[in-house]
Amino acid sequence: MTWVEIVSAVLGLSCVFLAGRGSKYNFWVGYAYNIFLFVLFWRQHLYSAMLLQPVSFGINLYGHWRWTHPREEEKNSAGDLRIGRMDKWQWVNAFTVVVLGGILWAKALQWLPERWPGVFEPDPSPWLDSFILMVTLLAQFLSARKCWECWIMWMIVNIANIVLYISAGLYVMPLVSALYLANGIWSLISWKRKLKRNE
Repeated sequence: MTWVEIVSAVLGLSCVFLAGRGSKYNFWVGYAYNIFLFVLFWRQHLYSAMLLQPVSFGINLYGHWRWTHPREEEKNSAGDLRIGRMDKWQWVNAFTVVVLGGILWAKALQWLPERWPGVFEPDPSPWLDSFILMVTLLAQFLSARKCWECWIMWMIVNIANIVLYISAGLYVMPLVSALYLANGIWSLISWKRKLKRNE
């Protein structure tokens, strides 16, 4: 256990707590969280999770803009971005991208250590790591758009992360993921109520 893992845990818990309550300040905490996770995952040779962080930073920027600058038809009674839903075809498209992207990236994770053995060590769980990456990207994109379904995706990610982190020898992050999971369940229910009230 390192101080980087501890700080990452505190930042992550703060970020998801704020997001679950619909606070736009979750994005500011999320920026710092991305930086600490990048360092943490580099040290643990979890390259998908590491490379996710710059992309996550970009999605956070997009989400920050969307939450604070909604179009007129997207505003709730308070003038904030209201919670939305995915339609059937968005689910089909999302599933297709996750499956194809997961397969391609898992192959890349197996190829990178062979191509540059001095730079990349073998990923302990390339397939799990890859599919967690794809579902995480989907969850972040849905969060940025304030879609209720983001919490379903986050719960899947957190269950898979518990397995991944334990296999990588991390100690604090599995506990953090379990707390994320509890927050995700609460947020799923809370956002459902707000969705019904058109908030």
